[in-house]
Amino acid sequence: MTNTFNNVIKPIQQAQSWQQKYREIMLLGKTLPALADVLKTDDALVPGCESKVWIFMEFDDSENRLVVIGDSDTRIVKGLLAIILALYNGLTPEEVMDINAYDEFDKLGLINHLSASRGNGIKAMVEAIQTMAANKLN
Repeated sequence: MTNTFNNVIKPIQQAQSWQQKYREIMLLGKTLPALADVLKTDDALVPGCESKVWIFMEFDDSENRLVVIGDSDTRIVKGLLAIILALYNGLTPEEVMDINAYDEFDKLGLINHLSASRGNGIKAMVEAIQTMAANKLN
C-alpha cells in the first residue's frame, strides 16, 4: 500500500471503538477538498450510491499513473471516499485492478459497522474507479 493510504488509515487503525473510528472517518471527510462544481457532472456521478458521489479521474501519461479526485454531499461518505481515493491514487491502471478495497475496509474493521447501503456505496465507488482504470487499459 502507498504511504498516503497508510497515513490516512493510521488514525482509524488506532481507534479503540467504533465511535472513535466513525469520528476519524468524519474527520477524514473534512480534509477531502471539495470537487469543483464544473466537475460535478452527471458523467462523474457514481450510480448505486444513495448519497451523491462524484469521482473524476485523470491520467498522467508521463508516469502512467492515475489521479483520482472526488466529493460527496454527505460527510460520512466523503470520509469513506477519502479512504478509497488514498488507496487508488497514484497507481497504474493495472495496479488498480489488483486491489480489493472491500478487503481493506474489512481489515480496518469497518464493514461490520456500516449499513448495507454504505457497503453498497463503497462497492459502487470502487467499481467506478476500476471501470475508469480498465478504460485506460484499452
